[in-house]
Amino acid sequence: MTDSPEPADSVLSRFRLDGRTAVVTGGGTGIGRAMALGLADAGADVVVAGRRPAPLRTVAREIESRGRRALVHATDVTDESQVVALADAAAEFGQLCIWVNNAGGLQGEPMGPLARTTRASWQTTFDRNLTSVFLSARVAPDRMHDGGAMLNVSSTATATRGAPGHGVYSAAKVALNHLTQTMAHELAPRRIRVNAIAPGHTQTADYERTSGFTDEQFAKLAAKQPLGRLGADHDFAAAAVYLCSDASSWVTGQTLYVSGTP
Repeated sequence: MTDSPEPADSVLSRFRLDGRTAVVTGGGTGIGRAMALGLADAGADVVVAGRRPAPLRTVAREIESRGRRALVHATDVTDESQVVALADAAAEFGQLCIWVNNAGGLQGEPMGPLARTTRASWQTTFDRNLTSVFLSARVAPDRMHDGGAMLNVSSTATATRGAPGHGVYSAAKVALNHLTQTMAHELAPRRIRVNAIAPGHTQTADYERTSGFTDEQFAKLAAKQPLGRLGADHDFAAAAVYLCSDASSWVTGQTLYVSGTP
Protein backbone atom coordinates (compact mmCIF):
# COMPACT_ATOMS: atom_id res chain seq x y z
CA MET A 1 0.00 0.00 0.00
CA THR A 2 1.46 3.38 -0.99
CA ASP A 3 0.98 6.68 0.78
CA SER A 4 -1.52 8.98 -0.90
CA PRO A 5 -1.04 12.75 -1.18
CA GLU A 6 -2.61 14.86 1.53
CA PRO A 7 -6.04 16.23 0.53
CA ALA A 8 -5.85 19.89 -0.43
CA ASP A 9 -8.02 20.86 2.54
CA SER A 10 -6.25 18.72 5.17
CA VAL A 11 -4.57 20.20 8.22
CA LEU A 12 -1.18 18.89 7.11
CA SER A 13 -1.51 20.61 3.74
CA ARG A 14 -1.58 23.96 5.54
CA PHE A 15 2.04 23.41 6.58
CA ARG A 16 3.18 23.19 2.95
CA LEU A 17 5.19 26.04 1.44
CA ASP A 18 5.29 24.96 -2.19
CA GLY A 19 5.80 27.79 -4.68
CA ARG A 20 7.07 30.21 -2.05
CA THR A 21 10.49 31.77 -1.62
CA ALA A 22 11.98 32.31 1.83
CA VAL A 23 14.90 34.41 3.01
CA VAL A 24 16.82 33.24 6.07
CA THR A 25 19.48 35.59 7.40
CA GLY A 26 22.24 34.01 9.41
CA GLY A 27 21.31 30.86 7.51
CA GLY A 28 24.72 29.23 7.34
CA THR A 29 24.96 27.63 10.77
CA GLY A 30 23.05 26.68 13.91
CA ILE A 31 19.40 27.59 14.26
CA GLY A 32 19.43 29.53 10.98
CA ARG A 33 20.61 26.49 9.07
CA ALA A 34 17.97 24.34 10.77
CA MET A 35 15.17 26.73 9.84
CA ALA A 36 16.38 27.07 6.24
CA LEU A 37 16.36 23.29 5.82
CA GLY A 38 12.98 22.98 7.55
CA LEU A 39 11.41 25.51 5.20
CA ALA A 40 12.91 23.63 2.24
CA ASP A 41 11.48 20.35 3.57
CA ALA A 42 8.06 22.04 3.56
CA GLY A 43 8.49 22.98 -0.10
CA ALA A 44 9.99 26.46 -0.10
CA ASP A 45 12.89 27.67 -2.23
CA VAL A 46 15.35 29.37 0.11
CA VAL A 47 17.72 32.32 -0.10
CA VAL A 48 20.38 31.84 2.57
CA ALA A 49 22.11 35.03 3.63
CA GLY A 50 25.01 35.80 5.91
CA ARG A 51 28.48 37.27 6.07
CA ARG A 52 30.41 34.06 5.37
CA PRO A 53 29.72 32.49 1.95
CA ALA A 54 31.34 29.11 2.66
CA PRO A 55 28.78 27.77 5.19
CA LEU A 56 25.98 29.32 3.14
CA ARG A 57 27.08 27.31 0.10
CA THR A 58 27.06 24.13 2.19
CA VAL A 59 23.48 24.80 3.32
CA ALA A 60 22.47 25.63 -0.26
CA ARG A 61 23.69 22.21 -1.40
CA GLU A 62 21.65 20.59 1.38
CA ILE A 63 18.57 22.49 0.26
CA GLU A 64 19.10 21.43 -3.35
CA SER A 65 19.51 17.81 -2.24
CA ARG A 66 15.93 18.10 -0.95
CA GLY A 67 14.72 19.01 -4.43
CA ARG A 68 14.35 22.74 -3.76
CA ARG A 69 16.14 25.72 -5.28
CA ALA A 70 18.67 27.68 -3.23
CA LEU A 71 20.40 31.01 -3.62
CA VAL A 72 23.43 32.19 -1.63
CA HIS A 73 23.63 35.91 -0.92
CA ALA A 74 26.51 37.35 1.12
CA THR A 75 24.93 40.01 3.32
CA ASP A 76 25.79 42.18 6.30
CA VAL A 77 22.32 42.76 7.77
CA THR A 78 23.46 45.92 9.56
CA ASP A 79 24.11 47.60 6.20
CA GLU A 80 20.87 48.90 4.67
CA SER A 81 22.19 48.87 1.12
CA GLN A 82 23.07 45.18 1.48
CA VAL A 83 19.63 44.40 2.92
CA VAL A 84 18.07 46.13 -0.08
CA ALA A 85 20.25 44.07 -2.42
CA LEU A 86 19.23 40.88 -0.61
CA ALA A 87 15.53 41.70 -0.85
CA ASP A 88 15.81 42.56 -4.54
CA ALA A 89 17.70 39.33 -5.30
CA ALA A 90 15.14 37.25 -3.37
CA ALA A 91 12.20 38.87 -5.15
CA GLU A 92 13.79 38.11 -8.52
CA PHE A 93 14.48 34.52 -7.42
CA GLY A 94 10.83 33.70 -6.81
CA GLN A 95 7.59 34.60 -5.07
CA LEU A 96 8.98 36.22 -1.92
CA CYS A 97 6.60 35.23 0.87
CA ILE A 98 8.80 34.52 3.90
CA TRP A 99 11.52 36.53 5.61
CA VAL A 100 13.35 35.10 8.66
CA ASN A 101 15.49 37.48 10.72
CA ASN A 102 17.86 35.06 12.38
CA ALA A 103 21.19 36.91 12.10
CA GLY A 104 22.30 38.30 15.44
CA GLY A 105 23.73 36.98 18.66
CA LEU A 106 26.87 38.18 20.37
CA GLN A 107 29.38 37.14 17.70
CA GLY A 108 32.48 37.93 19.72
CA GLU A 109 31.14 40.85 21.74
CA PRO A 110 32.24 40.56 25.38
CA MET A 111 29.70 39.93 28.13
CA GLY A 112 29.90 41.54 31.53
CA PRO A 113 28.49 44.22 33.82
CA LEU A 114 27.06 47.32 32.16
CA ALA A 115 29.64 49.48 33.92
CA ARG A 116 32.38 47.71 31.97
CA THR A 117 30.53 47.62 28.64
CA THR A 118 31.88 49.97 26.01
CA ARG A 119 29.59 52.12 23.92
CA ALA A 120 30.99 50.43 20.81
CA SER A 121 30.00 47.00 22.15
CA TRP A 122 26.53 48.34 23.01
CA GLN A 123 26.08 49.71 19.50
CA THR A 124 27.37 46.59 17.77
CA THR A 125 25.06 44.32 19.78
CA PHE A 126 22.02 46.49 19.07
CA ASP A 127 22.90 46.80 15.39
CA ARG A 128 23.11 43.02 14.97
CA ASN A 129 20.06 42.08 17.03
CA LEU A 130 17.65 44.99 16.61
CA THR A 131 18.67 47.49 13.94
CA SER A 132 19.01 44.64 11.43
CA VAL A 133 15.34 43.74 12.00
CA PHE A 134 14.33 47.40 11.72
CA LEU A 135 16.09 47.53 8.35
CA SER A 136 14.28 44.42 7.14
CA ALA A 137 10.97 45.96 8.25
CA ARG A 138 11.74 48.98 6.07
CA VAL A 139 12.89 46.99 3.05
CA ALA A 140 11.42 43.48 2.84
CA PRO A 141 7.62 44.08 2.87
CA ASP A 142 7.78 46.17 -0.32
CA ARG A 143 9.10 43.08 -2.13
CA MET A 144 6.84 40.55 -0.39
CA HIS A 145 3.49 39.22 -1.51
CA ASP A 146 0.42 40.00 0.56
CA GLY A 147 -0.31 37.21 2.98
CA GLY A 148 3.35 36.44 3.64
CA ALA A 149 5.15 35.95 6.94
CA MET A 150 8.09 37.45 8.76
CA LEU A 151 9.80 35.66 11.63
CA ASN A 152 12.21 37.19 14.14
CA VAL A 153 14.51 35.22 16.44
CA SER A 154 14.53 36.43 20.04
CA SER A 155 15.82 34.65 23.15
CA THR A 156 14.18 32.89 26.07
CA ALA A 157 17.17 33.15 28.38
CA THR A 158 17.51 36.92 28.36
CA ALA A 159 14.47 38.56 26.79
CA THR A 160 12.02 37.77 29.60
CA ARG A 161 13.98 39.18 32.54
CA GLY A 162 17.08 41.10 33.49
CA ALA A 163 20.23 39.00 33.20
CA PRO A 164 23.32 40.26 35.04
CA GLY A 165 26.28 40.19 32.70
CA HIS A 166 24.02 40.07 29.64
CA GLY A 167 22.40 43.48 29.97
CA VAL A 168 22.98 44.77 26.45
CA TYR A 169 21.94 41.57 24.69
CA SER A 170 18.91 41.28 26.99
CA ALA A 171 17.82 44.84 26.24
CA ALA A 172 18.10 44.26 22.49
CA LYS A 173 15.98 41.11 22.63
CA VAL A 174 13.31 42.71 24.83
CA ALA A 175 13.10 45.53 22.30
CA LEU A 176 12.89 42.96 19.50
CA ASN A 177 9.81 41.37 21.07
CA HIS A 178 8.07 44.76 21.14
CA LEU A 179 9.24 45.57 17.61
CA THR A 180 7.70 42.27 16.48
CA GLN A 181 4.31 43.39 17.80
CA THR A 182 4.59 46.80 16.13
CA MET A 183 5.54 45.21 12.81
CA ALA A 184 2.57 42.85 13.14
CA HIS A 185 0.14 45.75 13.61
CA GLU A 186 1.56 47.82 10.76
CA LEU A 187 1.69 44.96 8.24
CA ALA A 188 -1.68 43.44 9.16
CA PRO A 189 -3.58 45.37 6.44
CA ARG A 190 -1.53 43.41 3.89
CA ARG A 191 -2.07 40.17 5.82
CA ILE A 192 1.68 39.87 6.37
CA ARG A 193 2.03 38.18 9.72
CA VAL A 194 5.01 38.90 11.99
CA ASN A 195 5.96 36.59 14.84
CA ALA A 196 9.05 35.62 16.80
CA ILE A 197 10.51 32.50 18.30
CA ALA A 198 12.53 32.61 21.51
CA PRO A 199 14.94 29.68 21.69
CA GLY A 200 15.93 28.21 25.01
CA HIS A 201 19.25 26.57 25.86
CA THR A 202 20.61 24.99 22.69
CA GLN A 203 24.14 23.67 22.19
CA THR A 204 25.04 25.65 19.09
CA ALA A 205 28.59 26.58 18.14
CA ASP A 206 27.87 30.21 19.05
CA TYR A 207 26.57 29.24 22.48
CA GLU A 208 29.57 27.00 23.04
CA ARG A 209 31.89 29.90 22.22
CA THR A 210 30.16 32.58 24.28
CA SER A 211 29.43 30.36 27.30
CA GLY A 212 32.75 28.54 27.41
CA PHE A 213 30.90 25.41 28.60
CA THR A 214 32.45 21.98 28.25
CA ASP A 215 30.43 18.97 27.08
CA GLU A 216 30.16 17.91 30.71
CA GLN A 217 28.72 21.29 31.67
CA PHE A 218 26.24 21.12 28.80
CA ALA A 219 25.18 17.67 30.00
CA LYS A 220 24.56 19.06 33.49
CA LEU A 221 22.59 21.95 32.02
CA ALA A 222 20.47 19.52 30.02
CA ALA A 223 19.74 17.47 33.11
CA LYS A 224 18.37 20.57 34.84
CA GLN A 225 15.80 21.24 32.10
CA PRO A 226 12.19 20.15 32.81
CA LEU A 227 12.14 17.95 29.69
CA GLY A 228 15.64 16.63 30.38
CA ARG A 229 17.38 17.89 27.24
CA LEU A 230 18.65 20.94 25.41
CA GLY A 231 17.13 22.32 22.22
CA ALA A 232 17.73 20.47 18.94
CA ASP A 233 17.68 21.59 15.30
CA HIS A 234 14.32 20.00 14.59
CA ASP A 235 12.67 22.03 17.35
CA PHE A 236 13.35 25.28 15.55
CA ALA A 237 12.76 23.93 12.06
CA ALA A 238 9.27 22.81 13.09
CA ALA A 239 8.49 26.13 14.79
CA ALA A 240 9.61 28.08 11.73
CA VAL A 241 7.47 26.00 9.37
CA TYR A 242 4.43 26.50 11.60
CA LEU A 243 4.84 30.27 11.93
CA CYS A 244 5.69 30.81 8.25
CA SER A 245 2.92 28.63 6.82
CA ASP A 246 -0.84 28.88 6.54
CA ALA A 247 -1.08 26.62 9.59
CA SER A 248 -0.63 29.78 11.68
CA SER A 249 -2.71 32.09 9.48
CA TRP A 250 -4.49 33.58 12.53
CA VAL A 251 -1.35 34.08 14.61
CA THR A 252 0.55 37.38 14.51
CA GLY A 253 2.53 39.55 16.90
CA GLN A 254 3.35 36.59 19.11
CA THR A 255 6.60 35.28 20.57
CA LEU A 256 6.70 31.48 20.71
CA TYR A 257 9.00 30.18 23.44
CA VAL A 258 10.78 27.10 22.09
CA SER A 259 12.57 26.28 25.27
CA GLY A 260 11.46 23.01 26.82
CA THR A 261 10.33 24.91 29.94
CA PRO A 262 6.86 25.92 31.20
